[in-house]
Amino acid sequence: MTKLKGILLTQGMHGMISQVEGLAKALDLDFTHHTVELNNFWKIFPPKITPISQRVFKKINAEDFDIIISCGRKSVIPSIYLKKISSKKIINIHIQDPKVNLDNFTYVIAPEHDQISGENVFSTKGAMHYLTKEEINKHTNYLKDRLQKGKEYFLLILGGPTKHYDYTDENILNILNLFNNLVKKNNLQGIVVPSMRTPKNIIELSKVKIGDNSLVIETVDKKAYLSALSLAKYISVTCDSTSMISEAALTGKPIYIGDIPAKKNDQRIQKFKELFYRLNIIKKLETNLETWDYEILNETSRIAKEIKKQLI
Repeated sequence: MTKLKGILLTQGMHGMISQVEGLAKALDLDFTHHTVELNNFWKIFPPKITPISQRVFKKINAEDFDIIISCGRKSVIPSIYLKKISSKKIINIHIQDPKVNLDNFTYVIAPEHDQISGENVFSTKGAMHYLTKEEINKHTNYLKDRLQKGKEYFLLILGGPTKHYDYTDENILNILNLFNNLVKKNNLQGIVVPSMRTPKNIIELSKVKIGDNSLVIETVDKKAYLSALSLAKYISVTCDSTSMISEAALTGKPIYIGDIPAKKNDQRIQKFKELFYRLNIIKKLETNLETWDYEILNETSRIAKEIKKQLI
């Protein structure tokens, strides 16, 4: 059976790429990824007052496709436009609240904390992503030769500055000190993994402050990330990334959140965290470690199965 062809539209951020590619893989699509660029004048306007026109964005070179999966504000208009001008029936799926009439899309997939509803809306607990248990397990051995044998491991995943959180030395040192104290107190070895958003000075700060007790990965390395997820007994993630917290929840391991003071209203992220606290997935990074169990989250697989039922 020939695979359906898909095009993926995002602004190029890791969290968005992870979501659209995760869904495309779960739907078994033959897909290509396109980074959306809005033309200068339209960058300042929200989608709800933007015309459905090619003038709004730089041309996307995709001709033969069956499904569009988009994520993020900038990809809303291109998705609607490409569906509108197609000569065949196109399914377009938008991830996150598009902030336009939901009927512009075949399906909308949004986290529960966005609090949107409709006949074509699927709600998720946290963010979808492109990780699978099989892929994580496949890379278990990647870091083994760089780690102390006979130790248990504590993983710290670093995000990066956002409009809600500053990555000042003071804010990150607070997390690094908590993490390092727990590593020493529990006779563990730490593993620190940066993301694409992690500033270089924060990676250097990590090496200086906790490098004696932790392996600090200095570059964005997906294999190292997967290996660390597989090897770690405990996981800590900075609070700025709902996508990486959701990815960690695929492991079923204890997840600790490294909090950073918000510089502006972070109500959506707080609602996300409240849900994950209720689901017993996360605890706050403080001065003690414990283990606990929770139901592993694999929202990408669950949503893909629901969509497949409607595609048959």
